[in-house]
Amino acid sequence: MNTSVFQTFFRYVSLNIMGMMAISIYILADTFFIAKSLGPLGLTALNFSISIYSILHGVGLMVGIGGATRFAILKSAGKQKESREIFQHGLKTGLMFSFFFMVAGILFTDQIAVLLGADSETFAMTKTYLGTILLFSPFFLFNNILLAFVRNDQNPKGAMTAMIAGSLSNIILDYIFMFPLGMGIFGAVFATSLAPVISMLFLVPHFRRRKDLFEGFTSRFSWKMMMDHFTLGASSFVVEVSSGLVLMIFNLVILKLEGNLGVAAYGIVANLALVCLAIFTGLSQGMQPLVSKYYGQKKEKQLKEVLKYGLCSAALIGGILYITALLFSAPMVALFNGEDNEKIAVLAERGLVLYFSGLLLAGVNIIISTYLSAVERAAQGFLLSLLRGVFVMVPMVMILAELFKMDGVWMSFLATEVLVIGCSLYFIGKEKSLPVKKSIPA
Repeated sequence: MNTSVFQTFFRYVSLNIMGMMAISIYILADTFFIAKSLGPLGLTALNFSISIYSILHGVGLMVGIGGATRFAILKSAGKQKESREIFQHGLKTGLMFSFFFMVAGILFTDQIAVLLGADSETFAMTKTYLGTILLFSPFFLFNNILLAFVRNDQNPKGAMTAMIAGSLSNIILDYIFMFPLGMGIFGAVFATSLAPVISMLFLVPHFRRRKDLFEGFTSRFSWKMMMDHFTLGASSFVVEVSSGLVLMIFNLVILKLEGNLGVAAYGIVANLALVCLAIFTGLSQGMQPLVSKYYGQKKEKQLKEVLKYGLCSAALIGGILYITALLFSAPMVALFNGEDNEKIAVLAERGLVLYFSGLLLAGVNIIISTYLSAVERAAQGFLLSLLRGVFVMVPMVMILAELFKMDGVWMSFLATEVLVIGCSLYFIGKEKSLPVKKSIPA
């Protein structure tokens, strides 16, 4: 074992896992407080709305991770001017998407709420949550973009501190807005929307030290650079957006099978799974700057070591998470079953055990997908993300739900990961030497 590489890997990954878990707690805190304050219907409305949060998060990661990957490669190659241009262009791309999401929040909230499955019982709460999230979309987008660049600018601790600060503020504000102030679901979403604002405030010291990143800033927009961001960040985008799409499809399928209480039960399982997947995302994003750095420096040995550590960590974490679900499903569900609804308890406890079996392989697939994107094999990383998120998962839930009802819904996650792991191992097995494929665009 190369101690130096392992120590660097552990530092980046541990800090980023803590940070990503903090971000995922944005929604988990909402789940807890909404369950206690508003009951199953509030939980259902939240679950309908999370799809849009996933899309926002995915776009921010696509621009951030894609741009920061190129930034790290250029910086490692000593191309400071070009890396600075990549950072500046990431900000301009974020501004463009912010305008799009804000317009959607102002004009189309009603239509989006209905599309996501809200009925007369849940429409008002769903609309409130969606409208607020979309109006605050610039903060969600820029938080993800800036975090990615700070992490790739050799400051993983700063990124982690910002993420944790945002998450803790969300938990505190959730409680204040929903209980002493009685602001209902608006209080929950307002607390969540303020979290990225607070997170970015903690990033200010980094950019005060790195004022050179803003030198020569112009309004010139490069479609070539934007597509480069999209290409390298596509895998991260698909992971997040597909989770939102799958959430929406699961909601609609479960709505037919078990009604609003079934969706509430799925909300508990999905939001707990969100924290677990955030651990894998943190692991993959933590190793990404190192992969891009060693790739840019053409250090093949270190590159392979980082991949090995990532895969072993993913397998170990997946096993621990699944065993935890097996042993503690009842108390985990009880935390979010505010009215002690028996139907929700039965559905969610069984769902937790079956659904979490997919975590045994999910981490490995996520690590390989991120690695491929970080070494400019973006098409392969993108394909793996598409397979996991859409092309395999959606048919699986449709087919298995038809055959096995709710058990089929829960098992579709594992079935998807089993089918995709073969493709992941094939792609990674093809790599015999350092994958230097193309020149870096200006």
